[in-house]
Amino acid sequence: MDLFEKLLSNQGPLGKHSDVSEGYFMFPKLEGEIAPRMKFMGKEVLTWSLNNYLGLGNHPEVRKADADAAAEWGLAYPMGARMMSGNTKYHEQLEQELAAFVHKEAGLLLNFGYQGVLSIIDAVVDRKDVIVYDAESHACIIDGVRLHMGKRFVFPHNDIENLEKQLERATKLTNETGGGILVITEGVFGMSGNLGALKEIAELKKKFNFRLLVDDAHGFGTVGPTGAGAGEALGCQNEIDIYFSTFAKSMAAIGAFVAGNKDIIKFLKYNMRSQIFAKSLPMPITIGALKRLQMLRDNPEHKEKLWTIVNALQNGLRDKGFDIGTTQSPVTPVVLNGTVGEAAALSKDLRENFNIFCSVVIYPVVPKGTIILRLIPTAAHSLEDVSETIAAFEAIKGKLESGEYREGELAMAFGE
Repeated sequence: MDLFEKLLSNQGPLGKHSDVSEGYFMFPKLEGEIAPRMKFMGKEVLTWSLNNYLGLGNHPEVRKADADAAAEWGLAYPMGARMMSGNTKYHEQLEQELAAFVHKEAGLLLNFGYQGVLSIIDAVVDRKDVIVYDAESHACIIDGVRLHMGKRFVFPHNDIENLEKQLERATKLTNETGGGILVITEGVFGMSGNLGALKEIAELKKKFNFRLLVDDAHGFGTVGPTGAGAGEALGCQNEIDIYFSTFAKSMAAIGAFVAGNKDIIKFLKYNMRSQIFAKSLPMPITIGALKRLQMLRDNPEHKEKLWTIVNALQNGLRDKGFDIGTTQSPVTPVVLNGTVGEAAALSKDLRENFNIFCSVVIYPVVPKGTIILRLIPTAAHSLEDVSETIAAFEAIKGKLESGEYREGELAMAFGE
């Protein structure tokens, strides 16, 4: 069979809906300034789908820092990969400040989060080593694990009893191969919003010899007394051997970093292929990240405002009988029962008649028959935004339960 013919005959669980969903449900265009209220298809909507946790995406001080850096340096400087010609004192300053913020000895800048996690995993393990990872890990972790040429064992989400069994298997295997064990989990799980069982995992170090990699993309800047993430919140930051986060959430930018003891960071610096063979982060991004980090560190009122909105939204939804799972973070999943077609009709109703724009999560990300409305509250939202949204959700929940969304062309077009 021709390769392209094979691909086009099966476009995947999301791609098969592209003809009826692209431009509206998938790849929508939000326009205007980054804010709780933006334009969608020419209409103002209250937006809950931006990971702009601390409201820095359009903060005037951040905008000025970005603009000043772009005017002074342009987007080209520094040219080349950092190992060859693309290093500056500002890149090194940012690494040092990030490491200090998350209570680690050293840090390393990464161009992208997704690519960074893949490359960390690739650099740290070889075919003799075993990876043990949480089943609900982000796609970047799953893809990094898939690239691993050795054994990998998965444990059900936050199931410490099962993790111990997998560590027993991994220990037996590595005793034969001479390899090591890497456990991978997340600080805050981006779909459910709950925290990884970091403290319990760390306790297992007393019994097993392994290293711990934590992807804390949603925890950095949002949880913990100073915003240093899930490890700080749970009192076990020191037990995280490799700490990773992206700039794409609380920092509202592009880029990422990894932090740990100076020896392992030095190893990564010389062995992460995604950084060795990639152009350095442009100066405006680096200078802008320094400004964002300074605001995370010196302006705790942004995190305080975020949690005011988080608590109002989550408590309000619970009070109205909504299932928001076990979230312990700003991530707010509203779990409903329905088909893909009902999810599409519900989402359109929210956008067209209630002016609410949020992410709708369907199969294969969640099991068939489940719909998740994923809300991301931010410091930029208001309590009025919260009240308006809860009222809208009450209305659409009633329509869903009455079967109103089961009929119509849209539900039929999705065919599920």
